[in-house]
Amino acid sequence: MDSAPTPLNEPADDLAKGILATARQSWRDLFVWEQRVVLSNEYGETRCEWQQPDRIQNPIRLLAQLSARDWLFFVVGFSAWTADAFDFHALSIQTVKLAKYYGRSKTDITTAITLTLLLRSVGAAVFGLAGDKWGRKWPMVFNMVVLGVLQIATIYSLTFAQFLAVRSLFGLFMGGVYGNAIAMALEHCPANARGLMSGILQQGYSLGYVLAACANLGVGGAVDTWKTVFWIASGISIAVGLIRILFPESKQFLETKRQGRKSTSPGAFWRDAVKMLSQEWKMCIYCIILMTWFNYYSHTSQDSYTTFMLTQKELGNAGASRASILMKVGACVGGSIIGYLSQFVGRRRAIIVSALLSGFLIPAWILPKGEGALSASGFMMQFFVQGAWGVIPIHLNELSPVAFRSTFPGVTYQVGNMISSPSAQIVNAIAEKTFVTLANGHRAEAYGPVMGIATAIIAMGIVVTVMFGPERRGRSFENRVAGMDSETPSNKVLEDDAVDEEKGHVVLQEKK
Repeated sequence: MDSAPTPLNEPADDLAKGILATARQSWRDLFVWEQRVVLSNEYGETRCEWQQPDRIQNPIRLLAQLSARDWLFFVVGFSAWTADAFDFHALSIQTVKLAKYYGRSKTDITTAITLTLLLRSVGAAVFGLAGDKWGRKWPMVFNMVVLGVLQIATIYSLTFAQFLAVRSLFGLFMGGVYGNAIAMALEHCPANARGLMSGILQQGYSLGYVLAACANLGVGGAVDTWKTVFWIASGISIAVGLIRILFPESKQFLETKRQGRKSTSPGAFWRDAVKMLSQEWKMCIYCIILMTWFNYYSHTSQDSYTTFMLTQKELGNAGASRASILMKVGACVGGSIIGYLSQFVGRRRAIIVSALLSGFLIPAWILPKGEGALSASGFMMQFFVQGAWGVIPIHLNELSPVAFRSTFPGVTYQVGNMISSPSAQIVNAIAEKTFVTLANGHRAEAYGPVMGIATAIIAMGIVVTVMFGPERRGRSFENRVAGMDSETPSNKVLEDDAVDEEKGHVVLQEKK
């Protein structure tokens, strides 16, 4: 394909049909600097244009484009995602404490992580569909309050079986947060600020990890202190849910309601959902594969990192916690910067470069000794891991079918989570059976080599998948709610074929 400068808004070839044709078109588009923009009308018809990519803009000016209302929705979505991450990592960073508390191996404790991730996809479907049908507000309120209650239930789990049961229920409700949170936060953002805001939003996950690590550092290394961290997590989740009550519904959802449209039957929404799946099943499968890679990417590189420092690197609880905090600070910085740059260099290019650089950093990530070196290498590793992740919220939103921008990202993300759910358990199981000899002669579980090899494979999987996958950067976020007038796509019908003999044409009468 000719890579010479293309005039602004020049018509582009239509989106390819079929898996191989889409892969070829996506591969070619990587080497064309102009941006293929997909434009849609209210009837779902699309066409493509080549547009010059946005110039790099001052991020402060981009932030200033958001109105007070835009910021309100963004902050609430960000807070929900941060609380969700705190709840999850309250367990993963305290694996060693919980193993001692229940008298189980670390692999047994990570079974709870597997169960949580398995059931998140179910919650994503239920609460995502609820968000697309009834709005973003009340499903999220219910979701966050129940999460807080389940954190308390975890504290009072007396047996390991009770602990696993509660964490399974926790996964069900945890899965409902992501789709509604990112839809609410990003639907209102100006198009040229989406990359920056997507990067910032995704780092709510990293911020949740940082806060959980800070809480773990604050309570100390005694076994029973894990409960205090869970009390804090519960308070944050319930607080976010109650605060959400005070703020309005999504602007996009309300605007559609104000247009006077309503579902023509109780089954209209579900018929729209089935129609979407029948038409977009290839995109669904692609996004699920992509999110499977990405969830393996994050969970393999972070969930066992604190355990790695405590066991193989023989750091104390305080040192490992401080290194974990700095590692995720790197994630927050990288996700925001690379998400911002994706607005100008493209979503896929940003992901590919980040994944490649994280692969090159693996030796520097697992070989150093001492808190300072591990903190620095962890910072840089997560800068690029979460840098690639920073592009994902807006990338999924732009790939989503119009009326399912709450359901589609949440479900594809959480199904990927479900498939990758054994990641921490696999790392722990292999590491606990594989040993390395340290410089002081001690034998230690081989967390470093296991995480390094797995992360290298996953990073290359992401690179290949994204190279041949679609991109819809710049896509407009139309106002449409699933199930609205799905049975009557047009209010113009040929009511009467009466011919006006004087004028010699067919008179189209509007159906009353």
